[in-house]
Amino acid sequence: MPDAATAHGLPSASWGRRLGALALDWVASILVVVGIVGVGRYLDDRAAGWWVLLAFLAQATLLTTFAGGSFGQLIVGVRVLRVDGRPLDLLRALLRTALICLVIPPLVFEPGTGRGLHDLATRSGAYRWSGETRAAGGVPRR
Repeated sequence: MPDAATAHGLPSASWGRRLGALALDWVASILVVVGIVGVGRYLDDRAAGWWVLLAFLAQATLLTTFAGGSFGQLIVGVRVLRVDGRPLDLLRALLRTALICLVIPPLVFEPGTGRGLHDLATRSGAYRWSGETRAAGGVPRR
């Protein structure tokens, strides 16, 4: 079995990249909700935070399944892969994202690899990815 910290030679993503990706994802999810319901309703509705969480769940699940990472992860150069190097299927991506939404699983992590409970539960990890990695024949995309 490949080393989870460096699946197929890809190094584990740093905490800075992961947090940056999450911040970009959250801002993008807020903008989607504001674009749909309008600023006034977003600011007045106490349930707006749940809409943002739902937007995050949807975009992170779908983009992780079909592009290898959420909106924010794709921007900062992080890819989510199974520890065997294959992309996540829809069910694993949904479970992983739902666990992230619970907040605690990403905060409890495996020393050395940085893989949180959400990664351990789905046998996945977040890896640093760049244009050079792709050009050098890194892990194939779907």
